[in-house]
Amino acid sequence: MVQLAELLKSEKTKIVDVRSHQEFMGGHVAGSINIPLNEIPQHLDEFRKMEHIVLCCASGGRSGQATMFLKQNGIECFNGGSWTDVNYYKNN
Repeated sequence: MVQLAELLKSEKTKIVDVRSHQEFMGGHVAGSINIPLNEIPQHLDEFRKMEHIVLCCASGGRSGQATMFLKQNGIECFNGGSWTDVNYYKNN
């Protein structure tokens, strides 16, 4: 299994923050994109085009739900947990 810290350092990895737009605007991982949890089903085609996907949110709960949903739809992805943890591992 790929180590999350290594995955986050790859330029091919897309970090997807599944918090609300308002939460995302309050702070997020540089370079991440915001697709709120309730909008994930409408973005399946976009997810299928991504090579490596790490999902994050405030605590890991919503990103865990998004990870399960995407995996059920055949999309390989990882739950990175909280966006602050993802930010730390990406930059250290």
